[in-house]
Order: sequence, then structure tokens, then C-alpha cells
Amino acid sequence: MTKNGATQSKQDKIWEALDRFRIEIPSWGFANTGTRFGKFVQHAAATSIEEKFADAGEVNRLTGASPTVALHVLWDVPNGTADVEKIRALEKQHGVKSGSINPNLFQSQEYKFGSIANPSAEVRKVALGHLLESVEIGRALGTRDLSIWVSDGSNYPGTQSISRRIGWMEEVLGAMHAATSEGQRLLIEYKPFEPAFYHTDIADWGMALHLAQKVGPRAKVLVDTGHHYPGTNIEQIVAWLLYVDALGGFHFNDRKYADDDLTLGSIDPYQVFRIFHEILSAPAAATEGIAYMIDQSHNLKGKMEAMVQSVVTAQELFARAAMIDREALTVLQDECRLIEAEELFRDSFWTDVRPMVRAWREARGLPADPLQQLRDSGYVDRIARERAQRNRSAVSSYA
Repeated sequence: MTKNGATQSKQDKIWEALDRFRIEIPSWGFANTGTRFGKFVQHAAATSIEEKFADAGEVNRLTGASPTVALHVLWDVPNGTADVEKIRALEKQHGVKSGSINPNLFQSQEYKFGSIANPSAEVRKVALGHLLESVEIGRALGTRDLSIWVSDGSNYPGTQSISRRIGWMEEVLGAMHAATSEGQRLLIEYKPFEPAFYHTDIADWGMALHLAQKVGPRAKVLVDTGHHYPGTNIEQIVAWLLYVDALGGFHFNDRKYADDDLTLGSIDPYQVFRIFHEILSAPAAATEGIAYMIDQSHNLKGKMEAMVQSVVTAQELFARAAMIDREALTVLQDECRLIEAEELFRDSFWTDVRPMVRAWREARGLPADPLQQLRDSGYVDRIARERAQRNRSAVSSYA
């Protein structure tokens, strides 16, 4: 093949990958979220579900990759199914659809000693009621995924029965699964620590996998890239979950120390590339339903700028992974030609795909440089003026 032919083939791979790549963005990523210690209020931050949908629509218009926005039940749909018509109107107005429905099992004062793993049957009943309401919201909006993060655990040895809490979780999640309709899925997330520090009830992918397999066929595992101990080989976890057909989705962010919730690819873009490689190496049947989502908390970066930056980074890293010649790589792996295999792999990561991604955007009628287009459009300046007073009024509530 000629050099020009090889380049064209590489571009074709990238364009095909970008045409199918979609990554969901979280409604809360546009609001005044922040660190665990405080929030630095931004004038342009969204203060309502209407403003969150407006921002999500703008990100999708700029990137062409984020047609759905994840909703948090207590923050975005506080009136349950009574809010559905309003959400549908916002979808139509801003050109983005509702995505995953995220229950809240950590905010209520009743959850001091846990939600679905609480020793109190009454508290578990409250938590189940909220989960069942989340199922109904998802069904009414026609969304597929219910993303479940359970913050339950304990801080001191001997203060809780670890084994009994497993049974309580199986019972509650089983009842939730039974309430789902065909086409709905439970995505069970895990996290090794925080806010619980001695033991977390769903601490790793094995525990999440057990629960998914126990409660029913419409449950799978959700991987958050920040929810691992330092040095964890996340792509190996991904490969295993793909192998057993249990990978449901991702929450992408980045970290240096723990669950830092930094913007995607800001610390270790090579890790995201390696994860995408494992996915693209798996049989299509195992990867067809994987949900990609951004879940990060930008406290210093501008909300809109950080979200566009993250989506663009995800597109570029996915494009790099799609470019790998996997047939050639398999031969090198089987022959244990270590240096050549590694260099083939690294070559795709170090390739500057931005010109090819830019060309793809222009061919699809998208801005060649979404971040620059956001700056030039004046959108952030306009919403900052419109929302400044509401955000200033919120300062006292964060003190």
C-alpha cells in the first residue's frame, strides 16, 4: 500500500470511529459543584434544569458527540414523574435527550448508616422507594440506563456486619431490577473508599459483578475511572468485564491521588487510550451497549469550557485507539516481539490525530475547533451576565 493509501486508510478508521462515538454529559457538570471542602461560585454556572439543558445542547452543537444528558433525580427531577413533561419540552427545545437516570442514595439524613445496606428495614424501604421512583422516571422518559452508586459502608471495625449488608443489598437491588421494563438496565458502580473509610459495601468490580449477576440479566457493571486505588490496571478490569459480557458503561474523569474528579485526560490520557483499545479489541456484540459518560467536578475551570474540552479529548483518544492495526498487533503479540508490539501500540497514541478529527468535523458541518468556537460565540459571556445575580445569591448557601 502506498504511503498516501495508508494515510487514507488511517483517516477512514478515524472517521468511522468518530461517526459512532457518543459520550454522555452530566447535568451537574454545568452547576456549581466543586470539591468536598467548598465551592467557588461561577457566574456562568447553570442554576436550573432549563439552564443545564441549554448548556448541554450547546456542547452537543459544538462537538456532535453528546446527544444525551445524564439526570440526577433529586437535583433535576425533584417532583418525580410530574417533571417528565417539562423535561420533554427541554429536550425538544435544546436538541438533546435525557440519558442515564441517577438516583441519590447519599444525601438524605436517613442514610447516615447506609441506604440499601442500612441495618434498619425502614430506611432500606425508603431507599427502595426512591429507586423504584427512578425506574418510573426512566420509563416515562424512555431512557435506558439507571446508574446506581451506593456510598454505604462503615468507618470502624466491628461496627457493622459486612456479610449481612450484602444480603440487604441483594434484596433491594433485586426488587429494583424486578420493577424494570425490557430495554431498561441497572448499571452498578463501585468505589473502594469515601465517604466510608473502613469498608465500602460495593468496593470493587468483583462485588459489583456479583450483585449484577445476582439481581438479574438487565444489570451490568459501571466503571468510574476515579474509583480505584492508585496503580490499578483499569484496562484489565475492562477486559475481564467484556469477556464475561458484564460491562455496562463508564464514568470518565481523571485523578492523581484518589477520586479527584479532574477533567478527562488531564492527568493520564494514556490510560483512557488503553481502555478504549481494550473495548475496540473486543467482539462487537460485547461492546454494542457500552455507555460512555463524563462525570467530573470542575471547581476552577469554567463549566462550559471544561465540558467541551473533555468531550473533544475523549473524541481524540477514541480516534487514536481506533487507528491501531490490531491484526498486525496480534501477530506481534503471538510471536512475543515485545518491542515491535509496544512501538506499534505507542505509535497510535503519539500520532497527532487533530488534523484528521478537524477534517471530520468540517465534513460533518461542525466547528473545526469547538473550544475556540465556544470562545468566539460569546455564549459563556452571555450566560454569565444572565446568571450572575442568581449565582451571587447562592454564595451564602455555600458558606
